Parts: sequence; C-alpha cells; structure tokens
Amino acid sequence: MRVALLLLLLAAFLIFPAIAVPSAQTPGPSAASALDYEYFKTKVQPIFLAKRDGHTRCVSCHSKGTPMRLQALSPGATTWNEDQSRRNFQAVAARVIPRDLTSSKLLLHPLLSEGGGDFYHSGGKHWNSFLDPEWQTLANWVCGRKASEKLVELTGACGEGAE
Repeated sequence: MRVALLLLLLAAFLIFPAIAVPSAQTPGPSAASALDYEYFKTKVQPIFLAKRDGHTRCVSCHSKGTPMRLQALSPGATTWNEDQSRRNFQAVAARVIPRDLTSSKLLLHPLLSEGGGDFYHSGGKHWNSFLDPEWQTLANWVCGRKASEKLVELTGACGEGAE
C-alpha cells in the first residue's frame, strides 16, 4: 500500500511539475531580452579585454574558474568572434538586473565598497566610484541604452543624470 502511494505521488510530481515548484521560484523573462546585444558587443565586451594599471584584464580570470564565465579567446585573436560574443552576452546578462544599478552584480563586484560596490571581488576593485567611465558604460547598458544612443552620466539609478 505504501509503495503504491509513493508511486502515485511520484507520478503526480512528474506529470504536474508546477505543483512541486512554487511560482515564486519560476524564472521570469530573460535579462538578455531587455539588454541591447550590439551595445554589449561594441561597448561592454572591450572593457573585459582592457588593460588597467595594477590589475589583470577581466578575461584573464573570467575565461576560466569563475561563475561569470567569458569565452576564452581563440589562439592569436584579440577579440571574440560572433558566436563567442553571443555566449558572452548570455553569461554577462545573467549577472544583470535590467534597469537596476544597485542590484546588478556586474556593476557591484568590481566597484570599490566606498564607491558603492559590494565588499568582495576576487579580481580586485577596478573602479573607485560610479563616475568611472567604464562603470558608466556598463551602467548605461544595464539601463537599456542602445548602441546608437549617446551615453549619459548616471548618478545611481537609471533615468538619473544629464541627457
């Protein structure tokens, strides 16, 4: 009798998976759908390849053992091909909450705590404040700017700043 009940419950979970997963855990629309791919490819991706004094390039760590995994550059390449760029877009978009600068890990991890970032990024802190030009470029992408639009200076939230 117990085995029959267990099999019945198991069958119910397999047939009706929504019962087993509360709706609050169901993923919402993809962050990538709210973000501009061309902007990412032309303005965001180059930041991951940039050399900074006192720091390694983002791609050095993020193409190997980190949760935000960028595609490794092909041998001899100085940038990513189209397929690699699309994969990078998906990986990075997963670290973004569109139009939310204060919750997007892409913006918080490499930003100095005193400048508004979180306390830890194993690759060091690349930007001292949200006024850094690279941070501003990323923030404009998170806020939904398109590749063809002029960047605006953001001061903490999307919509803030001069047009």
